[in-house]
Amino acid sequence: MSNAYSKELLRSGIIEAKAGHASAARGYLDRAIYMAGSHDVLAEAWYWMSEVVDDAAEKRKALENCLSHDLHHTRARRSLAILDGKLKADEMVNPDRLPAAPDGLRSADADRFMCPKCGGRMAFAPDGSSLVCEYCTRGHALGLGAKDEDEKDFIVAMATMKGHGKPLQEQAFHCNGCGAEFILPPKQISADCLYCDSPHVVSLENSKDLLAPNAIIPHAFDQKRAVQLLVQWVESEGIKPEKQVQLPRGLYLPLWTFDIGGTLDYTGEVVEYEDNPFGNKRERKVVRISDKYPVLVDDLPLPASRKLSAVFSKLIPTFELKSLQPYDARFLASWPAEIYDVPMANASLDARSQAYRQLKRDLPARLSGVNIVHTSSAGMMVSSFKLNLLPVWMTEIPFDGREHLLLINGQSGIVASDLPEQDDEEEGGLFSFLADLLGD
Repeated sequence: MSNAYSKELLRSGIIEAKAGHASAARGYLDRAIYMAGSHDVLAEAWYWMSEVVDDAAEKRKALENCLSHDLHHTRARRSLAILDGKLKADEMVNPDRLPAAPDGLRSADADRFMCPKCGGRMAFAPDGSSLVCEYCTRGHALGLGAKDEDEKDFIVAMATMKGHGKPLQEQAFHCNGCGAEFILPPKQISADCLYCDSPHVVSLENSKDLLAPNAIIPHAFDQKRAVQLLVQWVESEGIKPEKQVQLPRGLYLPLWTFDIGGTLDYTGEVVEYEDNPFGNKRERKVVRISDKYPVLVDDLPLPASRKLSAVFSKLIPTFELKSLQPYDARFLASWPAEIYDVPMANASLDARSQAYRQLKRDLPARLSGVNIVHTSSAGMMVSSFKLNLLPVWMTEIPFDGREHLLLINGQSGIVASDLPEQDDEEEGGLFSFLADLLGD
């Protein structure tokens, strides 16, 4: 009875709040909080209380009380982010009217990396920690300091256009070295100036339509080592390329990772036995139960670019994601990096769906003795995410009448391709026209 009454009080408080009658709303909400017997009612009442108080401290207290009863209350988390300055009103997206991304060129800020001693261009050294001048060989440590996961709040990002946006077609840059204007190739965030050859990297933090990378795994070896790995892989697979293979090109590919929490709601049946007071035989009966299973999925990975996703997906499990470093634009001083073309909002739906399917498959084994009848993902929620850049070497293998994509893990050297499985073939001389790629 009290729970039904508290819901009625809450309903009246919400009506008064929406009508702009703050004083009357506070009265109803105070009584709803006092009478409430469920966490759902308490969370909603505290949220609406935060909407009808003017003092910032009282508003914060109400929002924190709301989240204490429902940690995943999205509107409360969004309001708290606004109160903390993490989310600005002009960045908020209207869910009823998503603005279309403009076509064509847009200007973007870029960082330029030149040697402080001689003015030569600085390139990233595949030792994971420094830039090296190509002329005077002066080294410059990146000085990243302590490792930081730097995961971003999912609710805050989803409230902005950045969480939904796709990259624009082209980006126009002004070179800080020679003054030339140039266009960065689509879906890349780093390039060299076409005139003075100075490396530039997009400053995505200054862009309102794209999310900046959070973490990166630096390239661990150079092109010569990539060629050696390519030679070894082709020989081991017994492949006979139909023409000369291009040298592997080093680049970074984008990867989303998501943390998913909450609960998996389920209904199941268990068998119970009761003593029969009129006989020695125990009675067997099936009892239906409903409960929640806690969900904790950490760093579920999804490709953030569609172009190479089929082969890249094979390679993702071979990366040691615990080695991710906080993103620093200097890592890209000599490497192209693709911009994501899968919006974070779309990827989060896929991540949640994948996590649900996996948990649904695993649940019977985790709940021994329970026959699962029904499950629901309503209680599951993406809590945080990261945009990562992973190092790869890419080339194409001319085989079977077409070019087959091949990617080499730039961290471990493991190879993946879209080639079909090969039967055993004769050995020897299978890689003769790639031997010159190694050089001296």
